[in-house]
Formats: sequence, C-alpha cells, structure tokens
Amino acid sequence: MAEENNTTIETIILIDTIERLGLGYHFEDEIEKQLEQIYKFHHLNSQEYDLYTTALQFRLLRQHRHNIPCDVFNKFKDNNNDDKFDDKFASNAKELLSLYQAAHLRMHGENILEEALVFTRHHLNRMLPQLVSPFRDEVKQALEQPVHTGIPRIEARKYISIYETNHDAKSEMILKLAKLDFNFLQNLYKKELILLMRWWNNCGVKSKVSYSRERIVASYLWGVTCHFEPQYSYVRIAYAKSVELLTKINDTYDNYATVEEANLFTEILERWDINEINKLPTDCMRIIYKCTLNLYEDYEREAIEQEKIFAVPYAIEAVKQICRAYFKKMKWFTERQLPTFDEYISNSWITSCIYVFYTFIVPGMKSVSKENIDWLTSDEPSRLIVGASNITRHLNDLTSYEREKRNGIMLTGIECYMKHYGVSKQEAMKKFVELADEGWKDVNTEWINSNNNNNYSIPKDYFEGVLNYARSGEVFYRKSDFYSDPEGLAQQIIDLFVDPIII
Repeated sequence: MAEENNTTIETIILIDTIERLGLGYHFEDEIEKQLEQIYKFHHLNSQEYDLYTTALQFRLLRQHRHNIPCDVFNKFKDNNNDDKFDDKFASNAKELLSLYQAAHLRMHGENILEEALVFTRHHLNRMLPQLVSPFRDEVKQALEQPVHTGIPRIEARKYISIYETNHDAKSEMILKLAKLDFNFLQNLYKKELILLMRWWNNCGVKSKVSYSRERIVASYLWGVTCHFEPQYSYVRIAYAKSVELLTKINDTYDNYATVEEANLFTEILERWDINEINKLPTDCMRIIYKCTLNLYEDYEREAIEQEKIFAVPYAIEAVKQICRAYFKKMKWFTERQLPTFDEYISNSWITSCIYVFYTFIVPGMKSVSKENIDWLTSDEPSRLIVGASNITRHLNDLTSYEREKRNGIMLTGIECYMKHYGVSKQEAMKKFVELADEGWKDVNTEWINSNNNNNYSIPKDYFEGVLNYARSGEVFYRKSDFYSDPEGLAQQIIDLFVDPIII
C-alpha cells in the first residue's frame, strides 16, 4: 500500500509541476486520465498521506472538477484542542503553503477550510521573515496571490522562476519546455496585440474621444485570461475589442454625456440603424456609435463563417442591455436617488460586462451552442454567473470608491449598502470583501460540481472562460483598480508580453 501511495504522490507532484509551469494544456487528456484514476481508487483519508500531500491532491482534484469532501483534513485536527488544526503543523511552512493553496477551493459551509485559511495565513505571515529565499519568495507570492484565483499565464511566468531556483529535483527538460512554450505564446501575443492596435487606430476613436481611458494592453490581458492557449486567438482579440469598446461607452455615460444626450444615445443604439447616426448630438458619440455597429457587423460575418449565426441576436441585445443599465445608473446619480442595494446589485450584474464578453467570443468557441447562450443569458442567472459577476463588481466598487468620491460620483455600491443597511463606510467595505469571497464560493461550487451534474451541458472551455473572468476581476480589482491605473500590473504585463525568458 505504501509503495502504491508513493507512486501516486510522484504522479500528483508531476502533474502539479506541469500545470504550474503552464504546460498542462499540452497533456490535458493524460492528466485527466491520471486524476480520474486517483479520484476513484485512492482515499485521501488514508493515514499514509501527510498534510502536504493531502492538500496537494485535494487542490488538484477540485481544480479538475472532482468533488473531494473537505473532511479529508479532519485527521490533521487536534481533538484535545477544540478540533483546531494541530499546532505541530504551525512550524512546517511547506505543509502550510500546500494547505493554504487548497483552502481557496472552498465551497459554502466548509468551515474546516475557512479555519485552514485563517490558520495557514497567520502562520505563514508569522514565519515569512525567518524563511530563506527562494522558498520565502514562493510563500510571499502565494500570500499576495493564491494560484487558484490568479491569472493562469501570470502565475505560470512566476512559477517558472520559482521552479528554476527553488527545486533541487527539478527536471531540466520540463523547465526548458516551459520556457520554450512561454516564449512561443509570448510571440503569438505580440502579433495579436499588433492586430488589435491596428484595429483600434482604424476605428478613429483614439484621437477623438479624449475623455475616456485608453487601455488596449489591459483589455488584451482580460482576453488572455479568458483563454491563453494558441487555438483561442479569435477569443482573445474579440474579448479585448469588447473590453475597449465598453470602456469608451461606459466613460461616455460617466464622464461626458448629459442625461438628455445619454438618453438619446441609448434610444438610437436600441434601434441599431446606422442611418440614425446624425441624430446624435456630438462627434464623440457618433464615432463610438459607428465603431460599435462596425464591430458587430464584423462579428456577424465571422459568426456566419463559423456557423454561429444564432449568437448574433444575443450579442447585439447584450450591448443594448448594458447601455440601458449604464443609463439607469446615470439617472440614479443625476436625480440623487440612491436605489436599494438589491436594485443596485441586479443592475450591476449587467454592468459587470459578463453578458457582452461571453456572447461576443462565441464565434471563436467551436463547442458553444445556442442552448449554451440561453444558459448564459437566462432571466434567472446561474450561480456561476452571479458569483463571477459579484467578485468583479464588489471588488471594483471597493477599490474605485475613494477615486469616484474624489471625482464627485455619489452613486457607488458602497453608498447604496451604507444607506440600505444603515452602516458605516468601514462596515460596508468589510462587507464587500466578504461578498467577493462568497462569490468565489459560488464559482467554486459550480465549477467543482459541473463535471458530475447532469443538469450541465456547458462545454468545459466556455465554463472555464467564466471562471477566468472571475480571476480577471480578482487580479484587476482586489488590491486596487488596476484597470483604471494599470501601473500596479506593469511588471506582470512586461513579463507576459515584452520580455522573453532566457533559455
């Protein structure tokens, strides 16, 4: 039994290494087969597995949609100390780090993983000054950004450096493959960025809409997060185009148009007729309107070519819907009428942009059907959609609050919550962190259970794209509003898109 478990442990460590280095997509079928066997025939409750190995297997299996129960960690608790985690683990940083990473795949009601997160975070922070690099760097990076909630390609770039310097038993062959793969994809991303910038310059928006944010590279990073693999080139570019377009539209409602102008823009967009363009009152609005219709004309051509014509009405309706939601928010602000928090949240699911993004990428998703878009756009959105939207919306509201207040914007999610529940700003901000964390539990629950739930017929890559949307929201908004001020992600962007890895 011990020999069999040792073989399993070696397999798990190899799979984790391959995936952390960003190579998992090359071996997807092989990895799934191995994890399926481990899930069926190996029991993590066995005393043969230590805390490091148990947590590592737990994390990998849940990441691959196998619902391992969290009670596998009961054996590491001290029955004589209120069933808390045994203090003997408090000094083993390797085991603590493994448990810390695993705890981020927690679902609702899993108190033992909540305890694990508090326990590991406390002791890893306590031990950090005494740890020696390069392991200290690995722990520090994990505390700043857990692997499960991070942007996959950024996490791969960081782990390549860690693996190269921190692992005595590293495989030079695997390391070289990871570097070659990273540089290959980086060259592809550079070509896609050139195409994206050429499109944007041809739109004519850049030089004439001065009031709006210019975020082409940050927009493209959202696309890379959705799907980094080479076969999803269309998805990345389409995603980035929709992010950039919505930035211009959003800033027009927030920073430029009067209520009357915004109402007219919304009404004309609703009719979707280029012949009405001259009814718009300003050049800026006419340019954005023309850019929008041209973009969706290109989209329709691509949808026809890829036999995804069914997606076109959904994609156009998603743009109309988000403009109605932007205008509703604008009216709340200008009329000084704070909505209830529930009203604000319902509107924010739309302004989170998730419906626009995931209808617009459909021509690049071979597996997606009309039924899948019906699932996405249902009047009763799934827990995955709600959870992912809440992560992005609550964290964005949290980190943009002070900036928006300085700019005189009174209608924020924080303000709505304060008024609705009669609490202080500090209490509201603390609650928004909790709501984002609850959103992760929703996302985790839907992701982990989707493999064995007969109610789901959603293709894995489409489902995973929504999971990655939540990861974008986490990285762009957890610490600051890095979309409005991308300086905080400058080094990651340089590592990902500019500097190749020396082989």
